[in-house]
Amino acid sequence: MKITKADIGLFIIFFIMSLISFVYVYNMGKSTGEQTVIVSHDGEVVGKYPISIDRQINVDKNGHTNKINIKDGNVQMTFSTCQNQDCIRQGKIHDGSKSIICLPNKIVVEVKSEESQFDSVAK
Repeated sequence: MKITKADIGLFIIFFIMSLISFVYVYNMGKSTGEQTVIVSHDGEVVGKYPISIDRQINVDKNGHTNKINIKDGNVQMTFSTCQNQDCIRQGKIHDGSKSIICLPNKIVVEVKSEESQFDSVAK
């Protein structure tokens, strides 16, 4: 089978279209707006905080306590009165691709952007 100039041209066109598609899809989930940390208890928002301002948030609900730390653009659960401590082991988050969830205490911590088209990014 002989490769012609038309085959090479078609290959180059498909390669460029694939590259453009990849860049477009990769940038779709990213946002340029201010990111906000949203803390919810049992489905109700208890606080919204800019991720750019370092602070510690205490959530005391139904006799349970959770401490959330926002520092250097990252969010982390640093203390919880739950028994299994899975929420602490979830580590730091900085975008909408992950959430921190404490099931026993019914606390959810998310990062969202005002200008984001999507709630999360699939990885």
